[in-house]
Amino acid sequence: MFENIVRDAFLVTVAAPFIYYLLVLHSSWRFFSQAKPARRNVFTPPVSILKPIRGLDPEAYQNFSSFCNQDYPEYEILFCVGQADDPVIPTLDKLIHDFPERRIRILFGPDKDAVNDKVAKLRRLAGEAQYQIVVMGDSDVRVAPDYLRTVVAPLADSKVGAVTCFYLPAHSQTLAENLQTVGMVSDFYAGLLVGWQLEGIRFALGATIVTSRERLAEFGGLQAIENQPGDDLLIGRLIAEHGHQVELLPYTVMKLGGCHSFKELLAKRMRWMVVMKHMRRPAHFGLLFTQGLPWLLAAIAVHPSAGLALAYLGIYLGLRIAIAWSIGVRGLKQLDLWKVIALIPLWDALAFFIWLASFLRKSIQWRDGEYYIRNGMLVAVSSRVAEK
Repeated sequence: MFENIVRDAFLVTVAAPFIYYLLVLHSSWRFFSQAKPARRNVFTPPVSILKPIRGLDPEAYQNFSSFCNQDYPEYEILFCVGQADDPVIPTLDKLIHDFPERRIRILFGPDKDAVNDKVAKLRRLAGEAQYQIVVMGDSDVRVAPDYLRTVVAPLADSKVGAVTCFYLPAHSQTLAENLQTVGMVSDFYAGLLVGWQLEGIRFALGATIVTSRERLAEFGGLQAIENQPGDDLLIGRLIAEHGHQVELLPYTVMKLGGCHSFKELLAKRMRWMVVMKHMRRPAHFGLLFTQGLPWLLAAIAVHPSAGLALAYLGIYLGLRIAIAWSIGVRGLKQLDLWKVIALIPLWDALAFFIWLASFLRKSIQWRDGEYYIRNGMLVAVSSRVAEK
């Protein structure tokens, strides 16, 4: 009898991910239902676009030129490059030649070294920016002509301190790229929308962060986080902690530096998991109860019944497909998502094993470097070796 009670209790516990999936559906439906119809924005203050650059990204010229083709009255674009011999320099020179009407400046190197090279460059860019409103974004982002008008508009409300938006891989040519897309829509963004439902937006996404230099100064400026991981998360969190709203727009930009191979996909997901483990430990552990596939398989192993297996499998697949449709198709208008939606179980299996492995992982790979995270700070592995 005791064994039956334990088994039944376990089978009830298996329902935890299904409850989470229902919460995702509720959150995503509410979020996208509240989205306001797009209209031409009349709030167009001058803007400084800040681009920290390291190396040459795929289709870099097309990415950069998309920012030069904005339907926006006044803005400048600032690039910060590490060295004068960086391979991106010819591309930037061509950009300046092809868009003489745009104010484009190139800065070389941050004014002081920091472990987080990207944030060090952003700090230099923010200090050199001509305008109060700054738009920060990854170097591999490509945008539509209405981008600036859309992402700057919410700052017309004085309560809004920062704006961010969704992003998706631009290409779907490889299995790894398709897995990344499915994972972002049905897993990563699912969690973000539940966070929005429960506590509001207290983060930003690195593809787009729109704020003001005044808001950055309130938490000590970008120099306060230049030796920490998860800079996009931290910027959104710190602005929110200072009493300002962070708005997540139902608007999508494209990222070209995606995961073309399984090696890149695994490295990127592992880095995100390890950073989460150090910065949000309870949330990292709680991911166990958001993963339906391993619980489903465990339930079938504990009680191998055809009826139970079909019931659990049907619920799992139905809810996961519904989540992908609600966020990807209905919300983000990615109509081609149906072509890869069958990859969801494969993504869920991969994500579960990466989550397990993250408990054993002590360092992260970032660009061409390897780092530890100690007390919330990035420490280069080479630095630790040199100290011994």
